[in-house]
Order: sequence, then structure tokens, then C-alpha cells
Amino acid sequence: MELVSPRLPQRDACVLLSVSPWCHRALAANPKLWEVLDLHEMKKAGERLISALSLARYRHLKVVNLEFAQDIEDRHFLRLKVTGAILLEELELLNLNACQKISDTGIGAATSLCPNLRALSIYWIVGLTDASIEHVVKNCKQIIDLNMSGCKNISDRGIQLVADNYQGLQKLDITRCIKLTDDALQKVLEKCSALESLNMYALSSFTDKAYTKIGYLANLTFLDLCGAQGSQNLTDDGLRSISRCGSLTYLNLSWCVRVTDVGVVAIAQGCRSLELLSLFGILGVTDACLEALSKSCSNSLTTLDVNGCTGIKRRSRDELIQLFPRLSCFKVHS
Repeated sequence: MELVSPRLPQRDACVLLSVSPWCHRALAANPKLWEVLDLHEMKKAGERLISALSLARYRHLKVVNLEFAQDIEDRHFLRLKVTGAILLEELELLNLNACQKISDTGIGAATSLCPNLRALSIYWIVGLTDASIEHVVKNCKQIIDLNMSGCKNISDRGIQLVADNYQGLQKLDITRCIKLTDDALQKVLEKCSALESLNMYALSSFTDKAYTKIGYLANLTFLDLCGAQGSQNLTDDGLRSISRCGSLTYLNLSWCVRVTDVGVVAIAQGCRSLELLSLFGILGVTDACLEALSKSCSNSLTTLDVNGCTGIKRRSRDELIQLFPRLSCFKVHS
């Protein structure tokens, strides 16, 4: 049981608890099994959460996953806070993705329970405002991974709080945070210089004024600037600055329709470790950028998407392998 139980999904381990008293004792005594509480997509998740946290075996939780969980509301976190009996000091990751019934009040109560949280994901909880970010920065001082994707009501004030309080931030997702402006993004890029992953999908409010600051992120390896059908204002000037991020391995420029060969050639010359590059829907690129990529990134590039790039001619698989020996996925326009 000691050998097998760590390899079991948590829900299977919970089923085994009721097989026999011996199984219950053996499983409950294995602390590694109970470092994760996975309630994603489950019904009555709020009551399940409260019940689980009343059990001694969950006192050393490191991960709580409530992604797309049903029946989880502010009142559940408020109950846990009011009782004062629960403090998840070892919790490192809290995933509340798409828990739409959670408001700023619930975020305040939830974060008060886990002062040493390092990763928080509040993807697509559209009702949240800057007040939630106030709670987060007040209660959790060690955040290095923050996913605010789809939080459309968080404004410059909220993102400035992130910049001021999390200068060691490593991952940030502000996809579709449509109220943010260049000024706030600049502050994040200037103060959070340790960023390794930055996701800015479908944001039309930013310009090269902010994009040029991305070039200061020496540790950046993942950058998603997908413009969602032409909504991105990035130009070659901004892309030239981004080319200073020599550690980039993933770069998504889909629908960045103002980009041309000039910008992509700069990326090819500066980012020689690229493994994935998407130029989907960019009409301003031609075979010239492909040649530049083959000279600088041929030993690293495994995925290249030029679907919709009508200036790039079709090639046979053999021709592609000659240009990019490691290429395993190539998407070209039909």
C-alpha cells in the first residue's frame, strides 16, 4: 500500500479509505497523499471543501483545485474564516478558475486562509474588481504566479498593485483584461523584471509604448501576444525590442497584423532558442523571415505556424526538414 498509494489519483485513494480499517489507517498515515485537494468540476464543492478541511489529514495541503467546481460561493470561505480553526499555512497553489459565484468578498476570505500562497488562478471570474487584488496583496506576500485571465473589471489600479507588491513575479496572465492601459503595463514590466511567462492574448489597448518594455525581461521564455483577429497593435519597432529577450522559447504572434519581415528577422537574430513560433494570419511576412529563422533557429525550432501567411510559399516536408531539422509541426496556408 505504501508503494502503490502515492501513484493513485486522489479520488481513487478516497474510495479506498472505506475498503477496510487497515486501508484507512495506511492511507491516512501517508501525508503525501493529502497535499492536494482536487475538487475541480465537482458538485457541492463548497460543502466538500469545508468537510475536507475539518479532517486532520488535510492540515498540510499544498494545492487546492476548485477549477469549474459547482456550488462554491463566498459563504463557504467566509465560514472557514469566521471559525478561525483553519489556516492553510503550507498552501502554495489555489485554483479558483471559473468559480463565477465568487466575488471580491470571497477572494478576501479565501486569501486570508493561505498567507504563504505562491500561485493564484482566478481565470474568468468576470465579477472581480481591483478590490480582489487589494485582498491578494494584503494577505499573500509571496505570490510568484498570478492568472487574471478574463477578469475584465480589473483596471490599471489593480495591475499597479501587482507591480508594487510582487517584484519577484515569474508568471503573469492578463489575457482579456481589457481595462488595462500602456501606463500600467509599463510599470509591471519595469518592476517585475523576473517575469518568465507573460500571456497578453486579445488585448487591443496596448501599443509599442508598452511593448518595447518587454525587452527588459531577461528571463522571459514564454510570450503570448496573439491578437485575436487583428486586435493587437504591436509593430516591428516593438518586436525589435522584444528580440532582446534571448531566452524566449515560445512566441505567439498570431494576428499581430502590423508585423512584417523586419520584426520577425529581428526575432530570429535575437531569440536563437525559439522552439515554437506562430505567425498565423500575418500577411506582411514572406519567405525572407523563414530564411532568417532557418539560419538562427534551425536547431531549436520544433513548431512553426504560418497558416494564413500568403507571402510564404508552400514547401514539401523534405524541404522543411532541410531548413529546420527538428521541426515536428508545421502549419501552412492552403
